[in-house]
Amino acid sequence: MMEIKTVGIACDHAGFALKQFVKQYLEEKNIPYKDYGTYSDMSCDYPEFAHALARGIESGEVYPGIGICGSGEGFAMTMNKHQQIRAALCWSPEIAHMSRQHNDANALVMPGRYIDNNTARKIMDEFFATTFEEGRHLRRIRQIPLSE
Repeated sequence: MMEIKTVGIACDHAGFALKQFVKQYLEEKNIPYKDYGTYSDMSCDYPEFAHALARGIESGEVYPGIGICGSGEGFAMTMNKHQQIRAALCWSPEIAHMSRQHNDANALVMPGRYIDNNTARKIMDEFFATTFEEGRHLRRIRQIPLSE
């Protein structure tokens, strides 16, 4: 099982409904969280919230993070611009498992328009339950950040 500090959560307008479910899930599990926005379903620009969540993870304020937008792609692309972030777009529990086991994902991204609450619950259960395997995978993830 992954060591959870305080889960950071963020979304855009298309992910707002699913983020409300994620908050309920975390409260049921007694997992603390910090909400980086958005706080309504009014149209907004996802990078603002994706960057805020990524900075929270990088600073150690939260670990891990959960980001949600319509397809999940915008959040994943934005968060992965940060050198210390490994944001995994997961639409199934199996993808969530592999993203943790092989890639040590520190951010889970879900597609708010394409999964239901039950699927999101299964994805989060798997993401939180899976530990990083290390070994050959550690060597590989060390090669991900760009060296300047």
